[in-house]
Amino acid sequence: MKRWIKRTLAGIFGASLLFGGIAACSHAAHHGPGWQMSEADAAKWRERIVDRATDKLALDAAQKQRLATLVDKVHEQRKALAASTPDPRAELQSLVKDPTFDRSRAQALVDGKLGVLREASPQVIAAAADFYDALKPEQQQKVREFMNRSGGRWGRHG
Repeated sequence: MKRWIKRTLAGIFGASLLFGGIAACSHAAHHGPGWQMSEADAAKWRERIVDRATDKLALDAAQKQRLATLVDKVHEQRKALAASTPDPRAELQSLVKDPTFDRSRAQALVDGKLGVLREASPQVIAAAADFYDALKPEQQQKVREFMNRSGGRWGRHG
């Protein structure tokens, strides 16, 4: 796989994890502190994603399995990120509890998240590459079109 494709995929997954984490934290505020999606709900959500992508891309069984593996790897990475900071709100509040912003603690938080990403990213990238490389050229084109349209939100407008 070409280097720029690997970097693009890594950037996409990194950004999706970052924004997914932010969205999860903001969503959790609606359910009270410490709320997390149950494993059963998470499994249903992952299944729905795989089914929608399977319909949109007309995936065969092997491609669907590769996509399911990719979705599971991304979910595992997200869980590892969430576990590295059990109470993000408290962590952020600890940065501003004193008259000066705790820069070293903030950097430690970022370094911890980056460590989790560095550790799990090779598996996510491998799963993404396996899935994408298994697609037919017309399916790959659909993926590119989905990503170009609406910021990559599959199914929003089509």
